[in-house]
Amino acid sequence: MFDKIANIFRIPDLRKRVLFTLGLLAVYRLGAHIPTPGINADLLAQFFNQNSGSALGLVDLFSGGNLRKLTVFALGIMPYITASIIFQLLTVIYEPLAKLQKEGELGRRKITQWTRYVTVLLAIVQSSAIAVSLTSTQTGSPMVTISHLLFVPLCVLTLTTGTAFIMWLGEQITERGIGNGMSLLIFTGIVVGLPRGIEDLYVKVRDNAWGALTPLAVIILVVGMIAVVAFIVFVEKSERRIPVQYAKRIVGRKMMGGQSTHLPLKVNSGGVMPVIFASSILSVPLLFGGVNWFGTPLRETSFFGPIFKNIAPSEPMYELIFIVAIIFFAYFYISIVFRPDDIADNMRKYGGFIPGIRPGNRTRDFINDVLTRITLVGAIYLIIISLVPTLLISGIHFNHLWLIGPVFDRLPTWMTNGLGVNFYFGGTSLLIVVGVAMDTVQQIESQLIMRHYDGFTPKSGRIRGRKSW
Repeated sequence: MFDKIANIFRIPDLRKRVLFTLGLLAVYRLGAHIPTPGINADLLAQFFNQNSGSALGLVDLFSGGNLRKLTVFALGIMPYITASIIFQLLTVIYEPLAKLQKEGELGRRKITQWTRYVTVLLAIVQSSAIAVSLTSTQTGSPMVTISHLLFVPLCVLTLTTGTAFIMWLGEQITERGIGNGMSLLIFTGIVVGLPRGIEDLYVKVRDNAWGALTPLAVIILVVGMIAVVAFIVFVEKSERRIPVQYAKRIVGRKMMGGQSTHLPLKVNSGGVMPVIFASSILSVPLLFGGVNWFGTPLRETSFFGPIFKNIAPSEPMYELIFIVAIIFFAYFYISIVFRPDDIADNMRKYGGFIPGIRPGNRTRDFINDVLTRITLVGAIYLIIISLVPTLLISGIHFNHLWLIGPVFDRLPTWMTNGLGVNFYFGGTSLLIVVGVAMDTVQQIESQLIMRHYDGFTPKSGRIRGRKSW
């Protein structure tokens, strides 16, 4: 294994890409220690510690812990993800934008440029909501140590600039690094927070936070994490292979084709993106819930108050919306990256066919049916990974349901309120960490194999016919 890792640094181009990526990730982490001027970091950190098991902890998770310190990178890449969702939806429902996307590199560059503009606009809106919430009396004005009139524009300018810089970092890692720039930034933010999560778990064990069940709860948590990681690796590697046969044809004086192959369809083609998209959408109400509405925060008004209460984290309505959003984005993502029409046309052009299926529309319908079924399986897998740990960590408040709520009140408290463990041990964080790590290793491995070096997996290796020197 060490020899395979050393191969990375033997290839000049791959070595430059890896070192370039590590350098930009170090710059990203450096921004986590530059606070926004005029904020009381101790009071803000105390507030986040009290709400670490809520959606506020989830938003802080995606920002790499920057939100709890209100650093220059406090918004993280959430505005960029939201802007990307907006434009991906528009390419489906808005025909001129769909045509622009099909124009090739020039069209994609225009869409990317517009995505950047919308990202900055969303960053301005979100940073304004944060600044106004922090300066309001109801959310604790002592958190702001300077004049409110000065703090609001300063906070908006700082956070918006930080978001634009993070967007640039992610794009540079994707183009000049090892790829997956945005995902790697989220991955880095979660990984650096793991020591804090372990410390939090240690404190709970030391203080016997769960009473006599503390040792059993820790064992279940550790075993559950290992099982979740193994389950993620198993499903991420799973694929449905559709057999494809190519007919023999004569090209010039040569006989071409005749070989059998397969069309691999991954069970979870969208990876962690459906979960990230769903979490990004559900984090929007949290950011705007503290904004004053005629002197009162939105979450405390008579009209919006019940709505914010029902869509709060761990509430049944919140989890239901989360499930629906994951299913929607799983199908939406696969509809963008995988087009059965194009696959069926390419197979017909090159004399390929699926045994027992007529080429053309029948092949397209068959591939579409298979994609529909395995995408549903992948969406259910993402839901299980995201919700099962939530039941143990923060719980789902079924006791708040109408009519049947009293039945759940008779259950133990930890079943409805969870164990109160940090989000770093949740299914969402584990899914992102394992998924991004596997994608990154696969990218590096493909670079190694392309240059005739051994990869990381046992099945990889040098191309046959090449000599090792």
